[in-house]
Amino acid sequence: MGKETFRKQALHRLRCRAGVRGYRQDKRAVEALKRYLARQAVRSVLLYIPLPIEVDVRPLIAWLRRRGVAVYVPFMEGESFRLVKYRLPLRRKRFGIYEPKHSKQHRKKKIDIAIVPVVGVDPTGRRIGFGKGMYDRFFWRERHNIQQTIFVQKVLCRSPIPVTDDYDVKGDLLITGSGKIVQL
Repeated sequence: MGKETFRKQALHRLRCRAGVRGYRQDKRAVEALKRYLARQAVRSVLLYIPLPIEVDVRPLIAWLRRRGVAVYVPFMEGESFRLVKYRLPLRRKRFGIYEPKHSKQHRKKKIDIAIVPVVGVDPTGRRIGFGKGMYDRFFWRERHNIQQTIFVQKVLCRSPIPVTDDYDVKGDLLITGSGKIVQL
């Protein structure tokens, strides 16, 4: 099985988890993230604005902001993205992704924790995403500025064999919709 075949199977599995079950899975994943982050000395976090098949982390964004944590989200630029501070209103852009307006605010150089959505993972702990390579390019450029990477997904989609490439993002932890935290 190759990466593309696994990606198609995982996307199908994730799309089947929409609706009420998906809401419960989002809630359990976010609660697990809150418990984990509450034990860390976090000052800055990279998050994402969720697509329907991704874990809805918007309640986590609100929770972090109330705690005074700087929340950054991707702002697409060409083949990759840069980070901007999360702020409303959000606009719909390419691939149906929402993002804040263009911001010239400078971010802190270091990001304590990056929380990244995944379509799947393989035994090497590397990310299988949607296939555009945006996170891969960003992490290659910023890998020294990110202390920890946490993958999140509604349903555990893990390939039994390695299917990723060396340039794919490697995670430290995986949190699933069951609230389970897996060391990668």
